[in-house]
Amino acid sequence: MDIKQTITNSIIDMLEQGSLENRPLWNQALATGLPRNGTTGLTYSGVNILILWNCAVQKSYSSNVWLTYKQAAELGGHVRAGEKSVMCVYFDMVKAKDQRADDEESFYPMCKPFWLFNVAQIDQLPPALYSVPRPDSFHPIDEAEQVLANSNAAIHHGYEKACYVPVKDQIFLPYREAFTCPETYYATALHELTHWTGHQDRLNRDFNHRFGSDGYAFEELIAEIGSAFVCAHLGFVDATLADHASYLGSWIKVLKNDKNAIFTASRQASLAADFILKKAKQNSCCERAA
Repeated sequence: MDIKQTITNSIIDMLEQGSLENRPLWNQALATGLPRNGTTGLTYSGVNILILWNCAVQKSYSSNVWLTYKQAAELGGHVRAGEKSVMCVYFDMVKAKDQRADDEESFYPMCKPFWLFNVAQIDQLPPALYSVPRPDSFHPIDEAEQVLANSNAAIHHGYEKACYVPVKDQIFLPYREAFTCPETYYATALHELTHWTGHQDRLNRDFNHRFGSDGYAFEELIAEIGSAFVCAHLGFVDATLADHASYLGSWIKVLKNDKNAIFTASRQASLAADFILKKAKQNSCCERAA
């Protein structure tokens, strides 16, 4: 089985089924936040977020908590007969074969699968695992304001369109009142802030050499996924960007041409989201210390 191609096909199917103009798939997925493991409490990252969001939407799961079969059994749970797991992936460093005795050992990353069940598929788990997580005590939009402010990015309002200008290293946005709802404003701002993380002095992200004329669309895909990851962390949905539907065809083209693209985009989006949230946390701690 070609694991990368299988997963890429599932993401393409999600994009082709979901209207980015109405965004039913993203809205349902973001409503429960980032997928997390019920035993460790850790959130999944990269392409696994998209895989689990897609599965949760398709199966109408209301929870974002997942377990392996073994973890469920260790907690006293029983996966119901007939329930199917969802395949996720991790990368393991594997020693290269056919190395000469006098050569330095070399390793390469190999994509390997593992399988998860949603708690909705498992009976007799501890009751706490079945509760749908809610946003924390911070009002989601208030927390979003803090994320933007603590990034220390140069953000200017009063412009006709939203954009990030790399040569100026500045973000330009319309006035807040120009957006249809607060969630849309914050999703737009976080989309541009994800672009901002790609600057050479931050994550140094440039895929034009790999995707050529599709490099711009690929960066937009990273920004869309990165914004979605942060929005999910903050706990708000209905974060629709009106012009994203125009990128749908380009995104699907990139994914169909390169089975590794969704892995790269998801990983870069996770790095960007982590960068944004880490800065928000660090600067909040500094403010409290002062």
